[in-house]
Amino acid sequence: MRAGTELPPLEIEITRTLVVAGAIASRDYQDVHHDAELARQKGSPDIFMNILTTNGLVGRYVTDHFGPAAVLRKVAIRLGAPNHPGDTMVLTGTVEEVDGDTATVRVIGANRIGRHVTGTVTVTVPNGDAG
Repeated sequence: MRAGTELPPLEIEITRTLVVAGAIASRDYQDVHHDAELARQKGSPDIFMNILTTNGLVGRYVTDHFGPAAVLRKVAIRLGAPNHPGDTMVLTGTVEEVDGDTATVRVIGANRIGRHVTGTVTVTVPNGDAG
C-alpha cells in the first residue's frame, strides 16, 4: 500500500434489476427507484440508483482491490449525475494517504453524463498486504 497507487477501473453495467434490487435490499421503496412512469412524472427520464446501492458498490470496489481481510472504516460519498438503466458506471480510485495498515482512497464513479459519485474510503488492511 502506497500513496499514489491507482486501483484498476471497474465497469458496472447499470441494469434495471440492479437499480430495483439495490433499492429493495436497502429498504428504499421510493417510487423513483422502481417505477419508471412515476419517475418520469417527477422529471427523471427513468428510474435511478439510490445512494445506498452506490455506497455498497463503492465499498465493494475498494474491498475487491484490497482483499478479503480489508475492513472499511469510513465511506464518505457525494452523488452527482444519476445512474439510469442502460448506463455503465466506471469506478476509479487512487490511494491518497497511508498510515500504517490504514489507507484513504479517493473514489470516482462516472457514467455517460458525468460523475455519479465522488468520495473517500478509509480501509484497514491487516499487515498492509494489498495493492
